[in-house]
Amino acid sequence: MNRRDATVAYLIVYLKGACMGTADAVPGVSGGTIALVTGIYERLIGAITAVSPGRLRDLLSAVVPGESRETAWRAAHEMDLLFLAVLGTGVVTAVVTVTRLVHTAIETVPVPTFGFFFGLIAASAVVLWSDVQFDTRGRIAAAVTGFVFAFVVSGRAAATFGHTPVVTFFAGTIAVSALVLPGISGSLILILLGQYEFMIGTLREAVDGLLATVLGETVPGLGPPLATVVTFVCGALVGLFTTSHVVQWALSRRREATLAFLVSLIVGALRAPVADVSRRLAEANRSWTPEIVGTFLVAGLVGGVLVVLVDRSTSVGLSEDGET
Repeated sequence: MNRRDATVAYLIVYLKGACMGTADAVPGVSGGTIALVTGIYERLIGAITAVSPGRLRDLLSAVVPGESRETAWRAAHEMDLLFLAVLGTGVVTAVVTVTRLVHTAIETVPVPTFGFFFGLIAASAVVLWSDVQFDTRGRIAAAVTGFVFAFVVSGRAAATFGHTPVVTFFAGTIAVSALVLPGISGSLILILLGQYEFMIGTLREAVDGLLATVLGETVPGLGPPLATVVTFVCGALVGLFTTSHVVQWALSRRREATLAFLVSLIVGALRAPVADVSRRLAEANRSWTPEIVGTFLVAGLVGGVLVVLVDRSTSVGLSEDGET
């Protein structure tokens, strides 16, 4: 492959990463699903699982005087490092951009925004439901556990967990597992943990502060939001090479029970957007009205249709590849 073809190929990888980041920035459609649709899922999983302490050590040998650069290049090739870097850049670009829009939508039109989220989440559960069988005690127990945990936690998660550095790190570790889970997004996990609004607001504050600093302005108070974002990213990096492996192991060893848990987790998480709207209405001394319910449900229908369309695209792509 010549340089021009390679540039075009990695530009496409960047755009696919941007699509994944866009999906993961909103709850419902997952980055893993987009990876399936765009045909890079297997390569992504292969690259992630290829990362090991030994290969990382070989990669770092490139900066050690006297060590052979050939070992480092081989390790980078085995981990498909350039692919991961380009794809990750696309994901980050989209997340930063889309979460700004989402944050604005939550602040200005919260009812339709959370209604849209509700539809995304509900349709994701429906799409995954056909892959689950509740025909053993273990699977039923996994389903009940997932639902109860999500339903209880999603009600008062933010008040319960708070936004300490430990919680932020943990949230990043868990949320990144969505990259290897078609059907569940990182944003959904953040909503479940009560960290979604906090994180997208903090990310916007940190990005705005950094841009202002680059332009020569003095930005007081930039340290805390920047530290929070760095903590989350560190958690995500740790989770990418730990949690993702655990998820893959669970799916390969206990696929049905794992799916039962995940689907029920999604169903239980439906409480979160409803609770968020109720909280905002209460803060404004308002209550649910037929008009508000109608707006919420119409927005939910739009979100649900979007997930169904993405799922059909995934099904068509897999069918054409002969994998169904």
